[in-house]
Amino acid sequence: MADTATRYTTSATNGKIPDLPPKHQNGASVDNSTEEDPWCNASNPHQLHFEDITSAAFKVKNGILVTPCMKSHLSELTGMEIFLKKDFLQYTGSFKERGASYALLMLPEEQKRKGVISASLGNHALALCYHGKRLNIPVTVVMPIVAPIMKIQSCQQLGANVVVQGHDMGEAKQIAMRLSKERGLVYINGYDHPHIMAGQGTLGLEVVEQVANIDAIIVPVGGGGLIAGVALAIKTLHPNVKVIGVESERCASFTAAIKAGKPVPVPIQSTLADGLAVPMVGYNAFITAAPLIDKLVVVKEEWIAMAILRLVELEKCVVEGAGASGLAAILAGHLDEFKGKRVVIPLCGGNIDTTILGRCLERGLAVDGRLLKFTVTVSDRPGGIAELTKLLSSMGVSIKDIIHERAWITSDIFSVQVKVVCETRDVKHGKQLMKALSENYTNVHFDENVFYGEIPSPLNENGNGVSAGKH
Repeated sequence: MADTATRYTTSATNGKIPDLPPKHQNGASVDNSTEEDPWCNASNPHQLHFEDITSAAFKVKNGILVTPCMKSHLSELTGMEIFLKKDFLQYTGSFKERGASYALLMLPEEQKRKGVISASLGNHALALCYHGKRLNIPVTVVMPIVAPIMKIQSCQQLGANVVVQGHDMGEAKQIAMRLSKERGLVYINGYDHPHIMAGQGTLGLEVVEQVANIDAIIVPVGGGGLIAGVALAIKTLHPNVKVIGVESERCASFTAAIKAGKPVPVPIQSTLADGLAVPMVGYNAFITAAPLIDKLVVVKEEWIAMAILRLVELEKCVVEGAGASGLAAILAGHLDEFKGKRVVIPLCGGNIDTTILGRCLERGLAVDGRLLKFTVTVSDRPGGIAELTKLLSSMGVSIKDIIHERAWITSDIFSVQVKVVCETRDVKHGKQLMKALSENYTNVHFDENVFYGEIPSPLNENGNGVSAGKH
């Protein structure tokens, strides 16, 4: 352990980056920017040790909040005793502060004067900028042009040197690595730097102090830094606790790494869980976390939207897609083996754009059978549409949008096609609406994915919710 710590420190002591490692010949396309990071070496990955996490916990305690881990209202709904670790309450809105604070504290004094650099789309950049300002360490962040303007401005307001260049994270990282060499700045990887992983592991130490007799913890997985630190902390103290990793189906890089036996690049698509959209897991994170993870789950987008909706409605928590993915796995029915068990879910981030939040809530309502879209053919004579709206009103259905179409209808010229978006109480109410429309109109068509199956809902017929459907 001492040798490992010395190796980390020595690589930055003189304020310059060590020689770059040789190209990793694995027969696959690899992110070259990751190859150039001396802290994250494919040919010599660093496995985290428990002592790294306890050291981090001691050093960051004055700059990091010990966030609450409380029993959730979702417990009855899911049939599990759920505890939510609310790390989105950190000052910059995510768990990333833990690793950023520790990585900055571990810099040699000379390097603290020179500063650090990183590439990030959001949470890691915010955490690094905030703690850099707090510790009086110069911070440069390279953010791609697709980064949210709000987060760019927040980093600037924290006094950081913000470079907005690169079309994506790959290009931004290449620019950051080049600036790192030119200016003698240490590059701090947001998920695979050893000190970042150790800092994230402090979340696991807090959880075992706050909740007794844990059966499982469900951790979102992107680059792998959080689950590496948390799994090591919890498994060292309580080996019987199950560690579950959750990824979005649109960026399942850790699943691909497990199948290949090593980190491999995967194509990523846009996802509600943008914080998990990492094309390749970290080398250090993989070698640390892979032996400790008991199960990996991949969730669909609609369940992430549903989880965001449930957290807003029942917990009054505004959480981003990555932070809600643990609950999404439960709602989707992937973890039914933990019914009746004590389960911890870290809500690891709350930095969701307000427009994205609105879309997530609407998508969640649609998945929940509470926002419906249907097309019905009614009479084009006076009162035709009025009769339809009267029917909906009598059933307590709220119309969100309505549009009628004459030109492209194929039935008689005295009919009009009406497209309606409406809000119902729950799946049962929606099915009642379908039945009533079918009884009163000949041509009625609902969106094919109008109901995703029986979903755990506080609004379902029985007060305890029902078993999750799989879609």
